[in-house]
Amino acid sequence: MNLMSSKKQGGLTLIGLIFLLAIFGLIGLLGLKVVPTVIEFQSIKKTIAAARQDGSSPVEIQKSFDKRANVAYIDAISGKDLTIVRNSDNGFDVSFAYDKKIPLVGPASLLLEYEGTTATSTQKKTIE
Repeated sequence: MNLMSSKKQGGLTLIGLIFLLAIFGLIGLLGLKVVPTVIEFQSIKKTIAAARQDGSSPVEIQKSFDKRANVAYIDAISGKDLTIVRNSDNGFDVSFAYDKKIPLVGPASLLLEYEGTTATSTQKKTIE
């Protein structure tokens, strides 16, 4: 008796492999375009925290931010884009918000909305 088990083979076809590689390629390309904006956002957060410590007035904080932003190659915002308000500790809270538009293909683009503040979680104010 020659009993052959009817085991179905599984696997990936050439067309399936090409489709899968195209999907991974698009995700990788999107990542290559998004990662620099995230790194810039993190730099801005560190820079406003340092500028807040340096300045004793809103103008000094803006000037300190501009100097540090120049060194850190930050071009998304400048000192005049910062919102600076006095907090309850007689210091200042610095906040910012900006949009980054990343063109993808043709008319399609990706809009990233970034915002941050130096206020603690109990003192956070909404940015409008």
